[in-house]
Amino acid sequence: MTTHVCECASAVERILRTFPSGRREALIPLLQAVQEEFGYLPQDALRAIARHLHLPAAKVFGVATFYNQFRLKPVGAHTIRVCRGTACHVRGSKQLLDAVADHLGVTPGETTADGEFTLETVACLGACSIAPVVMVDEDFHGAVKTNAVAKMLEPYREK
Repeated sequence: MTTHVCECASAVERILRTFPSGRREALIPLLQAVQEEFGYLPQDALRAIARHLHLPAAKVFGVATFYNQFRLKPVGAHTIRVCRGTACHVRGSKQLLDAVADHLGVTPGETTADGEFTLETVACLGACSIAPVVMVDEDFHGAVKTNAVAKMLEPYREK
């Protein structure tokens, strides 16, 4: 574990060197760069960013939790997003979400124990004509039936 902490600190320091110290306007790009490196924002990295930009840690944490793009914990190799918009809702997205959650053994916001999938809900995926919609990584799956969840996810387990 010590090695991971050292590797993490080393990578964070490398990223910090590419941004000017004390420049608060660099906060969001810095958070994006760290998340790109790790897939999420480690707590130690948030504290290092706060020191580098001369900001209170609470400010950095506040920005990191305000924007949906930032994650404070590791996510799965594949992200599943179930649309909860109006069109999807009236076409059964709640039952679909329940079917995905049951199949994976997680609730929205959680990652499977094997680190393979993270389940999320979104307000709208903008694909109302094919509701209910599930997005796996960057792939849209439309008119998904609850009994088709396992088959839909099967190819992602093989990747």
